[in-house]
Amino acid sequence: MRSLQLWYAYPGDLAGPGVEAACVTLLNDEEKARADRFRFERHRREYLASHALSRTALSHAHPLPPQEWSWSVNEYGKPAPIPECGLCFNQSNSAGLAVCLVAPAGAGIAAEAGREAGPAVGVDVEGYSRAAEIVELAPRVFSLAEQAQLNALPVAERPQRALTLWTLKEAYLKARGMGLSLPLRGISFLFGGKEGIRLEVGAGVDNDPARWRFCLLDHVEHRIALAVDVAARGNLEIFEASPPFAPRALLSSGPTTWFPLI
Repeated sequence: MRSLQLWYAYPGDLAGPGVEAACVTLLNDEEKARADRFRFERHRREYLASHALSRTALSHAHPLPPQEWSWSVNEYGKPAPIPECGLCFNQSNSAGLAVCLVAPAGAGIAAEAGREAGPAVGVDVEGYSRAAEIVELAPRVFSLAEQAQLNALPVAERPQRALTLWTLKEAYLKARGMGLSLPLRGISFLFGGKEGIRLEVGAGVDNDPARWRFCLLDHVEHRIALAVDVAARGNLEIFEASPPFAPRALLSSGPTTWFPLI
């Protein structure tokens, strides 16, 4: 495995006969217990889809069977695979889509608080339906510079920009492996100029912000953001597993636009 791999699965598939039970068989006891604690079936299916998908994706990059993976978790909750095999992954889910990003073994800069040996990566997915809600949150989660650019847009364009900003921030936070210990309003994704999209951070947020590259994708009414350190940037293969444990289907493969443009 030399390329980055992005995988898609669909929580709605778990409504099919036997699909949810098959996903459960791939999980360890801790994951099963957590799945059982969800109050709403929608959230349970999102969780099961994303965790079954991650196991499936990792097993396409490593000979370990899906049900035999275990995880170490850092103090901020970011998982890394056991056994340590140089792979780095990150997962995210929404009501309609679960995603997993897997980076190959090799040279890279591991997330500061993480344990993974491979390049640090983060992924976030949000449905288009959340765009208007995120606009309302702008003063709380976007930097002053982001808000200025957002407010300069025509009103009709603001929800999609807000959705993009939110997914970029989430992907970056997840790649860093430090969660909300980093200040959301101290992280700015600014649009325009030769870079297309560039990252600016406040003092003490990141010692080397230039190391990060970002990619934006859309799939089935969802916005997806990827954040990877420069060692992992390259060709991106996109696979679909429907249901999450099914044989993979290649959706696309090849060069991808990464920001900032260089």
